[in-house]
Amino acid sequence: MKIKLSLLALFAASFCACAAARRRAAPTPVLTGLDVLEADGFRELRGKRVGLITNTTGVDRHGRAIVDILAHAKGVRLAAVFSPEHGFAAVSEDPKIFSSHLDIGGRQIPLYSLYKGGAEGMRPTPDQLGGLDTLVFDVQDVGARFYTYLATMAMSLEAAKQAGLEFVVLDRPNPIGGLIVEGPTPDEAGLVGVDPVAYLDVSTRHGLTAGEAALLDNATVGHPDLVIVKMKNWTRAMWYDDTGLPWTRPSPNMPDLEAATLYPGIANLEFSNISVGRGTSTPFGWIGAPWIHSAALADRLNASLLEGVRFEAATRTPSKDVYAGVACPGVRIIVTDRETVRPLRIFALLAVTLRDLYPNDFKLKWEHARRLIGRHRFLELYETGAPASEFYTLFDQEADRFAERRKPYLLYPDK
Repeated sequence: MKIKLSLLALFAASFCACAAARRRAAPTPVLTGLDVLEADGFRELRGKRVGLITNTTGVDRHGRAIVDILAHAKGVRLAAVFSPEHGFAAVSEDPKIFSSHLDIGGRQIPLYSLYKGGAEGMRPTPDQLGGLDTLVFDVQDVGARFYTYLATMAMSLEAAKQAGLEFVVLDRPNPIGGLIVEGPTPDEAGLVGVDPVAYLDVSTRHGLTAGEAALLDNATVGHPDLVIVKMKNWTRAMWYDDTGLPWTRPSPNMPDLEAATLYPGIANLEFSNISVGRGTSTPFGWIGAPWIHSAALADRLNASLLEGVRFEAATRTPSKDVYAGVACPGVRIIVTDRETVRPLRIFALLAVTLRDLYPNDFKLKWEHARRLIGRHRFLELYETGAPASEFYTLFDQEADRFAERRKPYLLYPDK
């Protein structure tokens, strides 16, 4: 398969309406690592053959694609491009993605897929890295451990060390902020061959940028040539719509910041017989199933008085995944205060409430769900009928431990 780039059309199609996506712009525009690299005249990459890990989120503050920028940068030789899950265009939902090539500036550049199945399929191979001097990572993450882009980065860092290549991270904002940490680190983090969604030893909502995650991971990997091109003007208190940067959809079911805000919690229900809104207008902002009674569930959830969120009865018909084409009663999850809302608490409340209201209907498929949730202790609490408060305590204790452990790797101020 051959991918021809009409870059303006490709990236324009992937942008959401920026004005609608932003509530307020930063007083001083945030510069991503790519913007800083450009401003410095590509100093870190001059005279080098570069392999680039990216997708359509790899754009500068003006919306220009990094592949086009590096292909025309003086003194830089873009020799290979690598794409993570969802492919270079960030639209695929296939379990495996094939390699291809890009046509850029009259040259054909190899495009290698880093989503070929399992953890090992997310690593660049020695053959693919042959002849390169530097491997560059520039992909927008969403701030949840099981969103696989930072796992791809971690595995690529390991591969770069083994190949003797410099590894450069062009840093980008954590779209849901860098102050709040939620949830457990996985029981199986760091094990060889472990599923990629549990690969990183970080909390579910880790509050890290890609550069910070690379520094933390490198404490174990020990790559001597790791370079982080830091952002300018970003602080940990910023949400993505504070940055003045365009929102580019990082994957098919991540259309906006609202979906990213709820994703670290609601995605934990993926391995159950509940729709989490994939194939609706509000992925991760609605859950439903044919056997739910909407009003009763909304009333029970609202009675918990969980901070920063309310629930409304809503029936939707998902176009894909579980219950595709089936009208499903459920609840809309509405964030009323994003500073106080805790998506992991929403997940725990939903799991407990569904367990208690629908004991014969709701099924949590633990053999798969544990990959996302991370801790076997969750199942022990769930099966013994523990209330939501005990899950909150579990998540908070784990988050507090990780928040302390991440401190030496933080690159940006709180405010």
